[in-house]
Amino acid sequence: MTPHRHGTAVIEFPNDLEIVATRAFDAPIQLVYDVFTKPEHLRRTIAPFGERVTECSIDLRVGGGYHFVFVTDDGVECSFRGTFLEVEPPTRTVQTWLFEGWPDAEAVETMELHEAAGVTTLTYRLAFRDQAGRDHMTRFDGLEANFDNVEDHLGSLLGAGADPR
Repeated sequence: MTPHRHGTAVIEFPNDLEIVATRAFDAPIQLVYDVFTKPEHLRRTIAPFGERVTECSIDLRVGGGYHFVFVTDDGVECSFRGTFLEVEPPTRTVQTWLFEGWPDAEAVETMELHEAAGVTTLTYRLAFRDQAGRDHMTRFDGLEANFDNVEDHLGSLLGAGADPR
């Protein structure tokens, strides 16, 4: 695991409604998929800046839901929820996305993973249903910090001698 990828996500805007982030992780695809989809890992990575996680539930199947809640140091609750539309381990998930602080910002969130030479590349897409929803997304430091958390957690798992499969 090469711990030198912090801050390396490439964030693009292919059109007025979508945000696409690409990031590489020095870990096997199955482990990266697990870290993004299993509560025991997400509890350690989902809060971008070390906020307190109070809810982390995932029913990883088509029609199943997820709900993540973390609380900032100043007491602001950040709640995200959605329903899985596609689940294709270990390469893809598609789900609805709603941040409860922005009830008019519904989107479809897609995670695609590809592995080559021991490096797994994540392509993360957030497609909003309308411009009003997309306009809420003016900062991306939380997304970048979340990816850095994933990288650090992967490093701890691989460095601890965990079976990467």
